[in-house]
Amino acid sequence: LSQQNSKKLIMAETSFTCALLSGASAGAFVDIALFPIDTLKTRLQSSQGFFKAGGFKGIYSGLSAAALGSAPGASLFFSTYETMKAPAKRLTKSDVLSQQLAAGVGECVACLVRVPTEVVKQNMQAGNYGSMSETTSSLLKQEGVMGFYR
Repeated sequence: LSQQNSKKLIMAETSFTCALLSGASAGAFVDIALFPIDTLKTRLQSSQGFFKAGGFKGIYSGLSAAALGSAPGASLFFSTYETMKAPAKRLTKSDVLSQQLAAGVGECVACLVRVPTEVVKQNMQAGNYGSMSETTSSLLKQEGVMGFYR
């Protein structure tokens, strides 16, 4: 491929729907596949200690929260990223800077969904609560909406 053709391939437009569905499936697949490792990491970091936080038992505690949040979070990232590439390119006049700007905006938007689901998931992984509804209602009652963004 010539340099000009490879640039066209890199900057090729992806439809909003394609980015949305691709992001959702990729996000869900990765989060579910790596969930047991993430649970062990969370428990190792727990102030309760690894075994009090659950040890090797209930390795899938919190999977419901992760699965519920991963698809929307990844969808938001990829659809925002794809939507922002062209305006960012017009603004920066640079392929590299426009990609960085679009990715940064995409990540900020995705975090609106990703952070609350991470807070719920980690509380469940650490054994603080038994279910997603218990975790959500307890956090909301104790800390309000901002408790999901700590």
